[in-house]
Amino acid sequence: MQDIAEPKPALWRRILHLPVIRLPLLGGGLFLLMMTNNGFMESLAGAPLTAFAVTLGMALLALAFYIAFVRGVEGRAPGELSLRGMGREWAMGAMVGAALCTSSVLLLMALGIYRIEGLNPASFLLPALAMALSAGVFEELVFRGALQRILEEYLGSWVALVLSALVFGFTHLLNPAGTLTGALFISIEAGLLLGAAYLLTRRLWMSMGLHMSWNTTQSAIFSGIVSGGDSDPGLIRATISGPELLTGGSFGLESSIIAFILCTGTGLLLLGMMR
Repeated sequence: MQDIAEPKPALWRRILHLPVIRLPLLGGGLFLLMMTNNGFMESLAGAPLTAFAVTLGMALLALAFYIAFVRGVEGRAPGELSLRGMGREWAMGAMVGAALCTSSVLLLMALGIYRIEGLNPASFLLPALAMALSAGVFEELVFRGALQRILEEYLGSWVALVLSALVFGFTHLLNPAGTLTGALFISIEAGLLLGAAYLLTRRLWMSMGLHMSWNTTQSAIFSGIVSGGDSDPGLIRATISGPELLTGGSFGLESSIIAFILCTGTGLLLLGMMR
């Protein structure tokens, strides 16, 4: 019996499936949504709950756009956003992010660099929530869901991990207090850590939880500057004074050698678990 060959996909679908087409379409669309949401957050800076609600809506729109693109253009189910295990993986990432940030600050406290002066009202926790949600969803969809995943299909896991980490880190030069050292540190410590979380689980929930939790803990609780951005005071009123190599300077904790060692070590541990 003669086998009937499956028909080739239409030319337009084959063109859309090329990585040089898919990456700018998916990544560019998500980046545009992220920039739009950043504008909303800036205009709603004085209304943190409204900013969080708007960011939540925009995050859901970005997730819907990603799912529609994967189903419509790539012709597959978006397993990286599978709901199975979502809560467990997000919570695991959130615990790791909070633990890493808290450990870094505790080491600074032991060195006499981070000194607690008092507490602010609980309402000071609110302004960081929209920022953390935006970074956790949009940046993970762009840099892990689109960039790292699509590069991995054609260049392999390790090259994709390195390239996506570098792009992720150096985009932080766009932040108001972005520095070359901070961008390089983020490329290694955060790019490796978040990329490894994706490779380990093959889903985005753990990296999202980790990203959100780090930003929330750093800004909302410890009143730290996040990646050279504009951060409002958080719950703890503190003074930070010491060598820039330890404090991170105007870029924030991500440019500290303490966070660099802790986060990079954890990223390597996740890669070891994957292998």
